[in-house]
Amino acid sequence: MPTDRVPTYDELARATPAGSSWDVFGRDDQLGTINFLTPERVAAAARLVRTGRRFGLDHPLTAFEPYPTGTRRPLEHTVFSNNEWHRDDWVDSFYLQSSSQIDALRHIGHPEHGFYNGLAAEQNSPASVELGVHNYAAAGIAGRGVLLDVPRFFALQGIDYDPASTVVISARMLDDIAESQSVSWHGGDMLLLRTAWAEQYLAKTPAQRLETPWRQSPGLAQREEVLRWLWDHEIALVAADNLAVEADPVIESDFRTPGEKPPEKGVDHSGMLHRPLIALLGMALGELWKLDDLAADCAADGVYDFLLTCKPLNLPGGVGSPPNAIAIK
Repeated sequence: MPTDRVPTYDELARATPAGSSWDVFGRDDQLGTINFLTPERVAAAARLVRTGRRFGLDHPLTAFEPYPTGTRRPLEHTVFSNNEWHRDDWVDSFYLQSSSQIDALRHIGHPEHGFYNGLAAEQNSPASVELGVHNYAAAGIAGRGVLLDVPRFFALQGIDYDPASTVVISARMLDDIAESQSVSWHGGDMLLLRTAWAEQYLAKTPAQRLETPWRQSPGLAQREEVLRWLWDHEIALVAADNLAVEADPVIESDFRTPGEKPPEKGVDHSGMLHRPLIALLGMALGELWKLDDLAADCAADGVYDFLLTCKPLNLPGGVGSPPNAIAIK
C-alpha cells in the first residue's frame, strides 16, 4: 500500500469521491482491499495451522441450478474420447458466478462515480481487461480467515432464526457475534459470514426452488455503519453463503440514488451495499461459499480463525470466478 497509515472510514469522507479508497491504494490499483493482505499478515496466518484439517469452500459448479435469479442457464459438461484409453472434456454455458464465486472489481459500478478507481461504464467494455479477476489470481489471496456463525449466535441467544427470511445484520451484531465466539480482529482478516441460506436452498428440490422467492435472505445491512465497520477493521475480503453477502431484499438503505429507475433487464441494485463496497472501497466480495462443514468444526473446537486461501481462475478480464477456496485449521 502506498501509505503507512490507513485512513479511517470517516476520514474517507474527505476523499474524492467521498467514501472512496481510490487514493489509498493508488489510482492505478487493481486489487482494492486485497492490498490489506501484506506479507507479514500472510505469514502470521500460516501459523494458525495446527491440525491440518482442510475444508473446501466451493459448492459444485452445478449446485444452484436452476439459478435463483433466472439469469444464468444450466452448465453443460461434455466428456469425449479420441480412443479407448483417452478422456477429455469441455464446458458450455459456464457462468462464472453461477455457484460459489468471487466478484472482480469490474462487476458492479456506482451510478454517480463509475466503477472502482473511476473506470467509466463505456471503458468497462467486453474487450477490456481492467479490474478483471485475473488480478486476484496473479496476486494470490491468502491470509487469516475468520468465520462468524449467525444461526448459532441466534440459537445461543434463544432467538428464532429463519435462513430463508430477511435478517438484517448490523455492525453491532457483527461485534456481538465475534464476542460470543471470543474472536478478535488483527487487520487484513477475511470475514466469512455463515447465514445458512445456501443450506436451506440446496435442501429443496428443483421444483421447490422455482417456487421459492429468491430475494429473501439474511445478510449485511445496507447501512453506512457496515461500510465503516468493514473498512476500519481492514477486512480484506468478505464472503457469505448467500446470494449477495448483504440482506435481501433491500428494506432500508443509506445508499439510494435519487431519481434512479429500475433497469429494464437484470437485477435492480438500487440501494444495495454492492455499489459502495465494490466500486468505492474496492472490497473483495464472495458469494455462495460452502461454510457448513467449516462452521460445524469451529463450533466443535471453539476455534473460529484459520488460514484461508482463494485462487480464482486466471481469466484476463473475468468479471468473476469460482473462488477455489480452502480453509486450513
